[in-house]
Amino acid sequence: MRRKTIVRETALLAAITAGLASTSVHAGPYAPAAGQAGSTAVDMNDPAITSWATGYVDYVPGANLDAAWMTPEKALGAAQGTSSDIVSLGTGGRITMTFADPIANGAGYDFAVFENSFSDTFLELAKVEVSSDGVNFYGFDSYSLTASPVGPFGTLDPTDIDGLAGKYRQGWGTPFDLDVFSGIAGLDLGAISYVRLLDVVGDGSMRDSNGNPIYDPYQTTGSAGFDLDAIGVMNSASTMVPVPASIWLFASGLLGLLSLRKRKV
Repeated sequence: MRRKTIVRETALLAAITAGLASTSVHAGPYAPAAGQAGSTAVDMNDPAITSWATGYVDYVPGANLDAAWMTPEKALGAAQGTSSDIVSLGTGGRITMTFADPIANGAGYDFAVFENSFSDTFLELAKVEVSSDGVNFYGFDSYSLTASPVGPFGTLDPTDIDGLAGKYRQGWGTPFDLDVFSGIAGLDLGAISYVRLLDVVGDGSMRDSNGNPIYDPYQTTGSAGFDLDAIGVMNSASTMVPVPASIWLFASGLLGLLSLRKRKV
């Protein structure tokens, strides 16, 4: 199985290199690849990551998937940044990752999803949804400006993609900010215990938030679809420590005393 993986990756890399040499890249409006100015990619060793997914439920493998890639436990814990230590969703598959320390809405990005692409342009995508109760899920807006279908060895311009996991190469996570769900009843932004990933089939049958078709390499086999390495958490319930009421009372009293002193002066 390892030899088959090496052969497949070699063929993919050759096709990608040839494609980039023969076509010009027209940059879109979204963030560029990892390592470039303006990229939002999160390094798997970023100290801002405080925890990782600890469990999973509802793993439903899609089509075109070999048994060797159907081990959800490989998506637990820290990202490995390799091509093999992953679980594949298969064409149209899904998985829900769980967190012992729930994700919370804090400053900046709250979590990042890591895929295993070995290049900046061979990108397999997934839609991302969150839930605080495991029943009601809410999806992030997604945007795809890829103009036409992409073959199994085809490439994508990351600046044409936003709000979809898999935007960045292995070792770099696609970040998500829970703040976009502020005010939604039924979603506790201080206790997001579930993140669901839905493989983008890639043939244009799935649509983005503007109704545009979403394309990615199609149709792949063996380890088809989105390949999940890990989900890293930057803001969690345990790190969002509320200020004790006694401190608020002390601060309020101090402000009151300062106000009285200013009036006397």
